Amino acid sequence: MSKSPERAAARILAGFHAVGARLRSEPATISVLYFDAGRRDARMQQLLERAAAAGVRCVAADAARLQGLAPEVVHQGVVAQTSAPAPSLDLDSVLQRVHPQSFLLILDGVTDPRNLGACLRTAAAAGVEAVVVPRDRAAAMTAVTAKAAAGAAESVPLVTVTNLARAMKDMQDAGIWIVGADGGAERSLYDIDLTGPRAWALGAEGSGLRRLTRERCDQLVHIPMAGGMESLNVSVAAGVCLFETGRQRRLAAPGG
Repeated sequence: MSKSPERAAARILAGFHAVGARLRSEPATISVLYFDAGRRDARMQQLLERAAAAGVRCVAADAARLQGLAPEVVHQGVVAQTSAPAPSLDLDSVLQRVHPQSFLLILDGVTDPRNLGACLRTAAAAGVEAVVVPRDRAAAMTAVTAKAAAGAAESVPLVTVTNLARAMKDMQDAGIWIVGADGGAERSLYDIDLTGPRAWALGAEGSGLRRLTRERCDQLVHIPMAGGMESLNVSVAAGVCLFETGRQRRLAAPGG
């Protein structure tokens, strides 16, 4: 049986951040690391030394071969072929571990793999435990996504669900309060309590959350903006929402 393009693409990592993160987390899953022998700078040498110490096979490759392995990515002269995709979880596994500080990100209708990667990077920096996306009409984990995530794809699981509205209901039944970012909402994100188990739901720039997703949220808020701006790139909006959540949690913590 042939592999789907998405599954095959997820087994290629390109660029220093993505390859370096996999070397740190799961070096045994790297089958071979291809590198540009023309690059003799310190960054390349450090990566190859780390790979050698981990027992990873390193193969010099010309530009054409590297580009062929990762045709849609600025690979920086480093491409890794892996025996396993980036970490993933199913939703049941996530909900079995709900706790007072549970923190999730739901992305609705984000179809650009670079935006997905940027959201994963933001989520990792903010301490999000998992990013939830629908199976259809959404970007998947590809080499482009992993490159944009700059290593975060190796630490934040991507949870893919068949029915996003049903998945949100399951989160709520597990005790997670879902806050949706919506430009038409009356309340500001700075006016609500973001402590406790929370999930943020964000849509693509322009289109925003779909109707069913918006209706499933427990609360809708807007991000206050000046200068006549109406929307933000989804990864920027995610940063605003997720880091405000983190700020409130730090203040609420003992000694915060």
